[in-house]
Amino acid sequence: MSEGERDIQLSVRKSNTNIGKSSPSPSTRGALKKELAQLNNQVSQEMYGIGVKKQKVEIMGDKIVIFTEQKRIPALAILDGKYDELTLSVDAALVREFKERLKSHVEMQFGLTVRSILKDYDPETEVACIVILLDRPLM
Repeated sequence: MSEGERDIQLSVRKSNTNIGKSSPSPSTRGALKKELAQLNNQVSQEMYGIGVKKQKVEIMGDKIVIFTEQKRIPALAILDGKYDELTLSVDAALVREFKERLKSHVEMQFGLTVRSILKDYDPETEVACIVILLDRPLM
């Protein structure tokens, strides 16, 4: 595991109380990845009461890609298989709300303009992928 990946995983365990507050822009690619990982974990905790188990952040031009492993919300896990239509609807609503919150926080905290956020979550494997599309390339 590289030092950068270790930093990102460590950042998942830390709680940052500055969510929603403007902070200075990170000066390095590694610092930006670390802050994005912390922010993603915080939004997950806000939304689901559960932080991510593991995540990796990649920056590619005007795209930020976050791969995560995150435990399924226990109440939804109970309903899976018995009320599939309901859990699909709730999952879709939660993803939509998550994207709105993450976009708002990324724009406020980093001063970036987010064009769109795409997210998919697989409840069977508890793996998610988030793609943040920016209006310009980073670094």
